Amino acid sequence: MPQMNLEGKAAVVAGSSRGIGRAVALALAAEGAAVVVNGRLAGAVEDVTSEIRATGARAEALVGSASDFRIARELIECCVDQFRGIDILVNCVGISEPEGSSILNLTSEAWTELIDSHLTATFNTCRHAAPLMVKQRAGSIVNTSSHAYLGYYGGTGYPAGKGGVNSLTFAIAAELHEHGVRANAVCPGARTRLNTGPQYEAKILELHRRGIMDDHQRDLSLSPTAPELVGPLYVYLSSELSSQVTGHVFTASGGYVGVHATLGKETLLAFRDAVAGPWPLGELAEEISTHFESTP
Repeated sequence: MPQMNLEGKAAVVAGSSRGIGRAVALALAAEGAAVVVNGRLAGAVEDVTSEIRATGARAEALVGSASDFRIARELIECCVDQFRGIDILVNCVGISEPEGSSILNLTSEAWTELIDSHLTATFNTCRHAAPLMVKQRAGSIVNTSSHAYLGYYGGTGYPAGKGGVNSLTFAIAAELHEHGVRANAVCPGARTRLNTGPQYEAKILELHRRGIMDDHQRDLSLSPTAPELVGPLYVYLSSELSSQVTGHVFTASGGYVGVHATLGKETLLAFRDAVAGPWPLGELAEEISTHFESTP
């Protein structure tokens, strides 16, 4: 049976200077992987790199934002130069939505920054790593999504970016499956700087008051668990134990691990033989309305 141990494997963890990314980098290193640590703040990147090296594992630091195509290339090149290849790519990059933003007031500048930080940064690292993984006919890509893609948490650019990450992951998984390269995404539930503090708590309570969140979603959002608890799922998806797993979105929150239902699965609402011509509007409305009236 394949082992979880990642001895001899080389990994890039984009956005690993704090929070979930840091926990993932440490978890990969604990299983033997050599890790390129990345983030925008030099001090934080160096701290994590030193923390990994103190355990006897190998680590290199590269400061910068993966939303910059050049920085993303340097990340992958650093891994290849220092560790003689790249076997694992984990994307944990992202920023929070501006306080109080919605489709009613989000500026185009803030939208671009959010999409760049979540979706474009993920594309950039994947774009540079994928050809190398294809060449060696092996590799695992693990992207970080969020339940925000469902729209529960308000905002506009953040959920759109995470939804884009999911679709990008599906596309990569489909394209690279025949080359032995896997791609999955994780929606982590863990305590980070993005989901703690008075402003965050006020936002969650307001979403609950407006009916966007139910009681269960509110309670989970207000009591996130330690980021270290999500590390094992990322390690599993990076290891040979998951060699047959690709194209899925997972959840890791505390001790809970789940997989999302198949996206794109449709329910028949109405059918009319095409030779009969277009649907009469009244009949179409009746067919569709009946479904939604009977759905809780």
